[in-house]
Amino acid sequence: MLNLTMSMTTIQLDAFFKSFLDMDGFASSDRSLNGIQVDNDGSVVKKIAFGVDAAMETFEQAAVINAGMIFVHHGLFWGAPASVAGNLRRRIKFLLDHNICLYAVHLPLDQHPKLGNNAVLAELLGLENIEPFGDYHGRKIGFKGAFPKPVSIDEAVKRINFMGRPPQGVFPFGKKDCTTAAVVSGGSSMSAKNAIEEGIDLFVTGESSHSVYHECLEGKLNMIAGGHYSTEVWGLQAVMRHCLAELGSKTDVEFIDIPTGL
Repeated sequence: MLNLTMSMTTIQLDAFFKSFLDMDGFASSDRSLNGIQVDNDGSVVKKIAFGVDAAMETFEQAAVINAGMIFVHHGLFWGAPASVAGNLRRRIKFLLDHNICLYAVHLPLDQHPKLGNNAVLAELLGLENIEPFGDYHGRKIGFKGAFPKPVSIDEAVKRINFMGRPPQGVFPFGKKDCTTAAVVSGGSSMSAKNAIEEGIDLFVTGESSHSVYHECLEGKLNMIAGGHYSTEVWGLQAVMRHCLAELGSKTDVEFIDIPTGL
C-alpha cells in the first residue's frame, strides 16, 4: 500500500487516483484524456484544488491558493488532436508558468459506485436497492433505485438542493408521488427514454433538452434538470473527502466553486 501521509508527486497521485477510479475500463468509450493532462516539473504536490471545469478562472483561483494540482471533471483534451492556440494555448501556458498539474477524470467519476456524481445524487435522493442505469457505449454510468416512501418531485428537488441553486428545469409530467428514480448527471437528457422504458417515475439529470420534452410528457415521466454544473460537483467533493481521509492531515485540498448556471 502506498504511504499517503506525506506530500506526493503527480506520478504517485496518479497511481492513487487510478487505484479506485476505473480509467482503464473507460479507455475505449470515454473521449476525455483521463489522468494527467498537463504535468508539473516533478515537484511534490502540497495542495490539490478540485473544480468542475478546466477553465482559466479555475486555474487563476487555484494559483491564488497555491495549489500544485487541479483535479477537474471536464479537462482540456477530448479525444482528437487539438491545435495549441488561442484559449487552449493560454490555459496550458498558465499551468506551466505556475507549475500546476492538471488532472482530469470524466466518465469514471460519473460512474463510481460510491464517490461518483450519480452515486452521490442517488444517496441525496435517499434511494434504496440501487442498481446501475443508463447505457453509454456499453457501460452503465448512472444509477436507479426505489424510495422507501413515495416522494414528490418538489421534495426530490429539496433533497438534492443543488448547492442552494435553483434547478435548470422541473418537469412534473408523471405521478404526483414517485416510488422510483434514476440519475444520470450532466448532458444525459436522452437517458430519459431509458427511464420511460424501465417504468421509472422520476429522472434526474443535468441538462434539459427540447428533444425529450414530448417523450417525457407522453411517457408520463417526471424529470428534474438540475443543470450540468450543479449535478457534477458531487463526485469531485466526494473524491476530495476521500483524499482527506486517505492522504492524511498533511495533504491540503480545496473545492473551487465556479457555477455557470447551465
